[in-house]
Amino acid sequence: MSPLCDPKIQYAAHWESPIGTMVMVSNGTALTGLYFAGQKHFPAQTSDWVWDAAAMPFSETAKQLAAYFRRGIRLFSLPLEPTGTAFQREVWRALESIPYGTCITYSDLAQHMGRSGSERAVGTAVGRNPLSILIPCHRVIGRDGTLRGYAGGLEKKGALLAVEGFRPGLFDPVPQIDAGYAGKPPASAAPEH
Repeated sequence: MSPLCDPKIQYAAHWESPIGTMVMVSNGTALTGLYFAGQKHFPAQTSDWVWDAAAMPFSETAKQLAAYFRRGIRLFSLPLEPTGTAFQREVWRALESIPYGTCITYSDLAQHMGRSGSERAVGTAVGRNPLSILIPCHRVIGRDGTLRGYAGGLEKKGALLAVEGFRPGLFDPVPQIDAGYAGKPPASAAPEH
């Protein structure tokens, strides 16, 4: 790969996780996507895609993911540049504040964001998260404590939660979000959809 990356190109590479093949996507400097092969909302490959495992930051991403699955790390330190609407990015920032090994409900997430009553919109944005595992959408569960919706499939969601020590059905959902979350819009802001 050239040290000067073309910003129009999307670099891609496969990584074999313990729970299935993943596809890493990068703009050459930051990750723009991490998907399970064949998952919902997997982006269409275009002529701008170049399969190059040497592209940045794939090597470091693979190293940190492997450590996560070995329970060696709980936080990732990778350059991320997810693309989405302002509302989607707000939801994804909120997801990043859910600590390892804890879960919240879609309703709790919406309420924490100052968007009570917007559970469906929040849930839709959660489902469009382009950075599986790294932006931990797998930590959002149904109001009754059961696993609900995951673009990579419920089996993978359950497996990720198991890596973090969560066992579905043995959980009383309580919001566990970092109080320092700064993505909450001002009270006067109109919801953006």
